[in-house]
Amino acid sequence: MMSKENSENHTGLSHFLLQGLSDDPELQPVLFGLFLFTYLVTIRGNLLIILAVSSDSHLHTPMYFFLSNLSFIDICFISTTVPKTLVNIQTQNKDISYIECLTQLYFFLIFLGMDNFLLTVMAFDRYVAICHPLNYTVIMNPWLCVFLVLMFWLIMFCVSLIHILLLNQLTFSIGTEIPHFFCELAHLLKVASSVTLVNNIFLYVVTALLGVFPVTGILYSYSQIVSTLLRMSSSVSKYKAFSTCGSHLCVVDLFYGTGFGVHLSSAVTHSSQRTMIASVMYTVVTPMLNPFIYSLRNKDVKGALRRLLGRAASGPWWIPDLRAKETLWSLTQML
Repeated sequence: MMSKENSENHTGLSHFLLQGLSDDPELQPVLFGLFLFTYLVTIRGNLLIILAVSSDSHLHTPMYFFLSNLSFIDICFISTTVPKTLVNIQTQNKDISYIECLTQLYFFLIFLGMDNFLLTVMAFDRYVAICHPLNYTVIMNPWLCVFLVLMFWLIMFCVSLIHILLLNQLTFSIGTEIPHFFCELAHLLKVASSVTLVNNIFLYVVTALLGVFPVTGILYSYSQIVSTLLRMSSSVSKYKAFSTCGSHLCVVDLFYGTGFGVHLSSAVTHSSQRTMIASVMYTVVTPMLNPFIYSLRNKDVKGALRRLLGRAASGPWWIPDLRAKETLWSLTQML
């Protein structure tokens, strides 16, 4: 058993040390600029999607209801990790308090799981719309959509809370350094001083249930969609039906591809630096790219954004500065 000089339990431990992406002082301004730019672009892009969906009656459908929820989750998702990273880079301080670390992990797990669930239900929505168009409004009714989102929130609240309660029972050494730029569950379990068998079992079970089943649901939905499209005789109908899935498929590939890359890199290499770089892709880059994917590939969203920016550019109460109005108007012409 470790002595009190070398170890503390959850009641006495005051803070962890986050390794961060680099210790090179010359790289700190570059990392700060990149993270800040990515964060601001993600917030603004996803807010524009939410405003466009809420302000345009043509987008008040289940597909765009889930899209606006996905944008909200992406804002929350990136906000759990990037602000603390920016503070640590700016202050040259690696400390993160024990409570702050568990809080960050709790919300990170919630929003990660919500991303997973929403991508799955969005695939189901496209499956119903293409394979059962006559029953679409009956199946995907507003009550079911709201119920699914609320159910997903409840599931992730409970699952994340169990993770935190189990983690709170572990013992960590004084001055424990986490080889990551945020409090990631798998890395916290690796640096624990006590036995983590129960934590790992629960982690594997949850990953299997909340990972395998959603991916299976997405694959099944798109297999049925492809089967239905192949039976269509009109190429125009095929293109119109599948064009509504293009943006979602890109986001799914990006989310699960980068997530799989993180786990693969951690399995085949012992370099924490490479694992952190891979983690940046799905924790920072993916939420930033989602709004661009939907706004560039989806005509309905592009049209709603054009109308939204057009109203903002022409309304005197929105933007009093003439130069800002001209900038917004030029954006509407680019869309």
